[in-house]
Amino acid sequence: MKWFGKRAARDDARPGLARGGGSGVVLGEWPRSYEAQVRDGYCGNAVAQRAVRLVAEAVGSAPVEASDPALAALVGARVDGRPVLETVAAQLMLHGNAYLAVLREGPDDVGELFPLRPERVRVELDALGWPAAYRYQVGERVTRFGADPHRPEIVHLKGFNPVDDHYGLGCLGAASGAVAVHNAAARWSKALLDNAARPSGVLLYEPGDGAVLSAEQWARVRDELDREFSGAANAGRPMILEGGFKWAALSLSPADMDFAGTRDAAAREIALAFGVPPMLLGLPGDNTYANYREANRALWRLTVLPLAGAVLGGIAHGVRGWFEDARLVVDLDRVPALAEERAMLWKSVAAADWLSDDEKRQLVRP
Repeated sequence: MKWFGKRAARDDARPGLARGGGSGVVLGEWPRSYEAQVRDGYCGNAVAQRAVRLVAEAVGSAPVEASDPALAALVGARVDGRPVLETVAAQLMLHGNAYLAVLREGPDDVGELFPLRPERVRVELDALGWPAAYRYQVGERVTRFGADPHRPEIVHLKGFNPVDDHYGLGCLGAASGAVAVHNAAARWSKALLDNAARPSGVLLYEPGDGAVLSAEQWARVRDELDREFSGAANAGRPMILEGGFKWAALSLSPADMDFAGTRDAAAREIALAFGVPPMLLGLPGDNTYANYREANRALWRLTVLPLAGAVLGGIAHGVRGWFEDARLVVDLDRVPALAEERAMLWKSVAAADWLSDDEKRQLVRP
């Protein structure tokens, strides 16, 4: 079997892999709107995309301490030029689920952890409702991965979901309302710029003799307005009106003038959904932190480290069948954003003469 055009050389490294079929029950279907949410909320929204990339790239660049050099090489690898941890972090934030295919090099060796597209994976349950397999579907092709609790073929990482036992919950859904408002505000601003950055007006017809224009005449007036006076290319062009016509410009109401404020509020809500301090995204009106250094430290403490800990802990748990007592943690002493904080901790611990060396090591251990 070919690995969907990739990893063909690793086919024999996956014992028990079957295509299609399966006697279990496939659990649920992810909403078809997920792709639309990604296009609107990530591909088409600068704030959401920057927030996701800021967190995911931080997780991907975090220094990792591993119990085994081979395990460290697995999580430090790159797939298609991007760190595995960065891809997994982005998938968890957007979709709420990340699936890593365990590609073996032999019966007792793991060669690679390959991230799968999460929206293409479905959980297959046994008669008791426990995961029995994972079905990965691309078009008409279906690959079935076993869910052996000791040496699984898929490592499933998921965010907390209070309404589902088998699928995680991402941040994109919570941010979708703010994304819709922000995108709508951007389209409104674009339309206003296309109209010479001025509000529209009303064309009044007041003939002196009481005559009424025919339908053909009104159509000609509308076509001439659209052709000669609409759009950014015709901005500022003088309008010459025939007898009986008057142009009355419309002004923006206070609610219209506050449209920019609505867009900024939506942007801050998007940043909140993804756990990024608005200051780091250059958003106005929310300078909670005194400077960028404090905001960056808050980003690491409140968002990056919890997410990285969940990812590394889930991977270590998933590969424990190959690596005994597997341990993966972020080395806090090598995180630049936490350098000042760690230095203060080391100084405080070193001054504690009543503690033994082993107790001091436990206090500063990540």
